[in-house]
Amino acid sequence: MALASTTASRLITRRLSAPLPPSSSPHSSAPRRAAPRGGARPRPRGFAVRWEGTPRALLGGFSEADAEDASEDEDEDEEDARSALSGGPSPPHHERDDVLELAAASSSSGPERWDVLGLGQAMVDFSGMVDDEFLERLGIEKGTRKVVNHEERGRVLRAMDGCTYKAAAGGSLSNSLVALARLGSSRTTSYPELRIAMAGSVGSDPLGSFYRQKLRRANVQFLSKPVKDGTTGTVIVLTTPDAQRTMLAYQGTSSTLAYDSDLAELVSKSNLLVVEGYLFEFAHTIEAIKQACEDAKKNGALIAVSASDVSCIKRCHSDFWDIVGNYADILFANANEARAFCELTSEESTMSAARYLSHSIPLVSVTDGMHGSYIGVKGEAIYIPPPACIPVDTCGAGDAYASGILYGILRGASDLKGIGLLAAQVAAVVVGQQGTRLRVKDADRLAEAFEFHFDNLECCSDAGTDQVTNS
Repeated sequence: MALASTTASRLITRRLSAPLPPSSSPHSSAPRRAAPRGGARPRPRGFAVRWEGTPRALLGGFSEADAEDASEDEDEDEEDARSALSGGPSPPHHERDDVLELAAASSSSGPERWDVLGLGQAMVDFSGMVDDEFLERLGIEKGTRKVVNHEERGRVLRAMDGCTYKAAAGGSLSNSLVALARLGSSRTTSYPELRIAMAGSVGSDPLGSFYRQKLRRANVQFLSKPVKDGTTGTVIVLTTPDAQRTMLAYQGTSSTLAYDSDLAELVSKSNLLVVEGYLFEFAHTIEAIKQACEDAKKNGALIAVSASDVSCIKRCHSDFWDIVGNYADILFANANEARAFCELTSEESTMSAARYLSHSIPLVSVTDGMHGSYIGVKGEAIYIPPPACIPVDTCGAGDAYASGILYGILRGASDLKGIGLLAAQVAAVVVGQQGTRLRVKDADRLAEAFEFHFDNLECCSDAGTDQVTNS
């Protein structure tokens, strides 16, 4: 199936019109939660888009010389975990810096608008290599993700005392925001720099300062005040020689999200709000998410939601659909998460899930690993082939893909095939390296290739004549 339109355009035009009339479906009078099969959920606004052709410039990978250059990047994303725990980040960091940073967020001295504001869990990742005996000795099941309490976390960290492990400002949302910031601050393009911010919850402990500092050095401003006497959440990632990852999550204060006046002001000054799906796991955060989305909608901002986790969707299916169906302009999910949203069986294709979801959400991005990905729009799905790459570490691939989609939209491109190919290339670069963060030099190359391709497309300001056809 080929999807085409009559003209190519650089601009995605978003209609900020009144909600569409309710569907005549017999389900339309029911509360808008789970989408009825075969019917489209009314949505508050949509995209008018064009896509055309296959941009060859975005299909290719990097040369070996490029890879060598990328490996020479100074890696500021991680540092020795003991330094983070002891509150000794480098370069020297002072509490006064945090106060000034937070004051700028709520005063007239801050930016007039944030291009992107992310709401999500702020977690510090501790990553280390261990053997199977280590896991057996601590009674940890290999390859699982488990929520632990403060005592259990301390027990594992003490057991790792003789191991080498790194600390990083982790989390799915922060991975996407850092990649987006690096693409958006590239000096290889003529685009203005994107202003990226994040709100969440960290404690007033050394790890909280570490988290804010690491994001700030990556051009992502963490603007929430630390929770007094709170403990910053962590994820201990234990990797065995067979490359299997075992994760132990300590929530700490990361599950706290209060919609106060400071957060409301940040939302009112943002062009795009991104909500991390992990926040849906906590009943007391749902109301805060709703208020943020409602205010973002009133202020004309785009709203994106990441699915985050299949089990989370299944546990919070009604809450997810309440937010996604009523507010989201963009949904990010992998194949299993998309099927969970639709309550489809594992036998149903990824394309079917993308098409089904796009009846309810203006733009749907569904990744399927080595099988490629799909962008769903208006009940149809655009297939994005996977770039050639040698996988090293698949962790963070979906986060990187989301950053590519958001980057294309923020730069005003409407060639959805091209946006998808950029997103796939960003993901391929991250998969081909150790670590979840897009390196600066790779971001420069990707941003330059993006600008070259989309500047050569015909510009068009009238998106009202778009036609979606099947052939």
